[in-house]
Amino acid sequence: MNEPSFRVLIVDDSEHAREGIRLILSGDPAFIVVAEGRSGEQALTLTEQWMPDLILMDISMPGIGGMEATKQIKGKYPYVKIVMVTVSDDITHLFEALKKGAQGYLLKNLSPSAWHEYLRAIALDEAPMTKELAFRLLKEFSPVDTGADYEGPLTAREREILGHVARGAVNRDIASALSISEHTVKNHLKNILHKLHLSNRVQLTRYAYEQGWLGKG
Repeated sequence: MNEPSFRVLIVDDSEHAREGIRLILSGDPAFIVVAEGRSGEQALTLTEQWMPDLILMDISMPGIGGMEATKQIKGKYPYVKIVMVTVSDDITHLFEALKKGAQGYLLKNLSPSAWHEYLRAIALDEAPMTKELAFRLLKEFSPVDTGADYEGPLTAREREILGHVARGAVNRDIASALSISEHTVKNHLKNILHKLHLSNRVQLTRYAYEQGWLGKG
């Protein structure tokens, strides 16, 4: 079976940063850098030209910036996956990125192996959240009383899986903990996301915390 490959667009106004990202990606043959840009405007042009599978987008750039570029790209090309790359772990930046349509958020100071694992998961629609990021999310946000039924539309098994996701577990770990296959976990997650009208694991974590479900599962 052939190894999957993913066409990547790197967008960062720093040549040094682009070089560093390119060097990290070169350590994993699954990622093929097809183009590089220095601004949000170039990100739009290069996305149309190259139709990449994955965009690594710096947040702070001249012109329209990474956040606005992400919003515009996702509006035109919803298939493309965008990961914001930044030196800041400010939680407000994370949620702003998600609101603009980004699939992930990656800190530049993480190890290359962490980059490879995270980006592969994003590209394969697994999108794991690091335990550190999950912890920050849980610390920063207080439960919100939505007035909704806490059990909601999810089954007991789905709530159990959601609890594991909220603690930062990846599909492999969830499958092991529950003695089920990774394929089954993936299907459960697809159902959960569909039922809750959410799009990724970060949003699931916030939802689980707001609903007070972290003691379950």
